[in-house]
Amino acid sequence: MFLFDRLPHEERARRVLPRLPRVSGDAIRLHAVDGLQDARGAVHAAAFLRERRIAFDCSPEEFPRIFVHELFHFVWARAGNPTRWRYEGLLCGERRAGARGELGWSAEWRKRALVEADVCRRGRRWREYCCESFCDTAAWLYSGTARHPEFTLASEWRRRREAWFRREVGGGPLPV
Repeated sequence: MFLFDRLPHEERARRVLPRLPRVSGDAIRLHAVDGLQDARGAVHAAAFLRERRIAFDCSPEEFPRIFVHELFHFVWARAGNPTRWRYEGLLCGERRAGARGELGWSAEWRKRALVEADVCRRGRRWREYCCESFCDTAAWLYSGTARHPEFTLASEWRRRREAWFRREVGGGPLPV
């Protein structure tokens, strides 16, 4: 399932795998890249879905959370519209109720930047936020990271997301 290409955190990745729901699909290459950046600057990792690889530039402590987040980009891409729309519905409910915070910075900054028109039109910024929220939530659930400064979503909303994941993602197998 995973090809470890000189990944310094291979043992940490192997410890995370039993926490995950079952996944199925072609192999994903995991490798380290020094100085990894995107258009906004330095990043911890990047998932290249078409190339079936994930590049990492993160500390050993951050690796489990980042690994699960990036893996779930593959899950999101293959989940299908009905599943993605149900997750969007969950987030719409949170938004209507005024829930603040998130389960990772990648979702948090996108959530803060949203305007009502993004949500109403299901615009790009809304859809990107939904994807990042899904991946950050999976990382919170499955990485084994119990506490982190980026986990700012209130416990009530965390419980709802966990219930959604248990119901929708369950034991897999998840297409990646």
